[in-house]
Amino acid sequence: MNDYRRIADRIADDITAGRIGPGQRLPPQRVFARRRGIAGSTAGRVYAELVRRGLVVGEVGRGTFVRAAPEGTGRSLVEAATAAPVNLELNYPSAPGQSELLAPALAPLQRPDVLTEALRPSPATGTSAARRAAAALLATPDWRPAPEQLLFTGNARQAVAATLASLVRPGGRVGVEALTYPVVKEIAARLGITLVPLATDEEGPRPESVAAAHRSAPLAALYLQPTLHNPTSLTTGPERRRLLARTALDLGIPVVEDRIWSFLTDDDPLAAHAPGLTHVVDGLSKRVAPGLTVGFVAVPEARVEAVAAAVRSGGWSAGRFALEAAVRWIEEGTVRRLVSAKRADAARRQRVVAEELRDFAVRSDPRAYFAWWELPAPWRADTFTAAAAAHGIAVTPGPAFAVDPHRTPDAVRLGLASAPEPDLRRALRTLAGVARGTP
Repeated sequence: MNDYRRIADRIADDITAGRIGPGQRLPPQRVFARRRGIAGSTAGRVYAELVRRGLVVGEVGRGTFVRAAPEGTGRSLVEAATAAPVNLELNYPSAPGQSELLAPALAPLQRPDVLTEALRPSPATGTSAARRAAAALLATPDWRPAPEQLLFTGNARQAVAATLASLVRPGGRVGVEALTYPVVKEIAARLGITLVPLATDEEGPRPESVAAAHRSAPLAALYLQPTLHNPTSLTTGPERRRLLARTALDLGIPVVEDRIWSFLTDDDPLAAHAPGLTHVVDGLSKRVAPGLTVGFVAVPEARVEAVAAAVRSGGWSAGRFALEAAVRWIEEGTVRRLVSAKRADAARRQRVVAEELRDFAVRSDPRAYFAWWELPAPWRADTFTAAAAAHGIAVTPGPAFAVDPHRTPDAVRLGLASAPEPDLRRALRTLAGVARGTP
């Protein structure tokens, strides 16, 4: 009865060890059965088990292919999950001369008296200097948080987790864009939260979809990315933002607004229209560097203690050393210079995308560090991701972002920030050639 599982285990071991590589086609089931001396029905159960484990994907009429990587962890968006020579999953910008810009502000921290203070534990409220610096950094033309509204975490992902934990009880519902940041899907699963996909259009989430979802069963919160939405790069316009804010205010739904990519634009947050409900999440990982980072959350005044308690409970407070470095980088203008350089870098990389993928349906924004590629038929996201991996290129399949597992897009997200620009161009040219072929 378990023979098919033992056979599946052996194939899984071959895939994990790399003896069967990403994108490789498995033999037809009848050939597999003949080679193994097993019944055709047993071969079918082996292949079904490999599909269930997320190791292969079956294409009717085309065959069964090894996936680029096991699905479902979301890890590839925040740490290396592949040894592919060109990684378009990771997406951390790096400006030319970045280390040289960052180093001077760290020199004072080497003094023993300063270092002693910098190595002390830090509360969720950080330090007064950090609160002032972060408030100034996050300010926009029509919105500026009060320093007392600022809380700090190790990174922006922890800020999202703490804010949702403070707002939503296990079993609660959170409205999100139908395509959302995969790490938020994992956070929701760990917190026992149900994500409810909202209808969107070219302007972003539709206010009437928020109202309809709330009527169906109350929403405890919204998690939205109105600025350079990941993965589509869509930025919601000012009028739609006002309508969304008005809907949230009318229904009394708190908002978690993810602005991690907002440094590439000059737009105002939803908080400018609904300050009493909106929790603004941001951080330094994209602006500065991923290895020494800080997450910020600007919360409504009445909710500071509730979110701070969630930060403490999760052990998510920012390190004091990182806070001290961040204050210096902000106050001395280093972050401002890095942002300027990264805006120019993102624009150059978008021009590369426009040149190399000009014949395809690619959705992006000239300011963004990623692009959303709607694949040409007959390609599917899984088979294209596997084919890309076979060429040494890692991309993120569209289903990783889908909230509804039954409505997954045949698209891939291209992270443009991490690969050197010449490698990015070569990779995109290779992917264009793959897309012009067939699975």
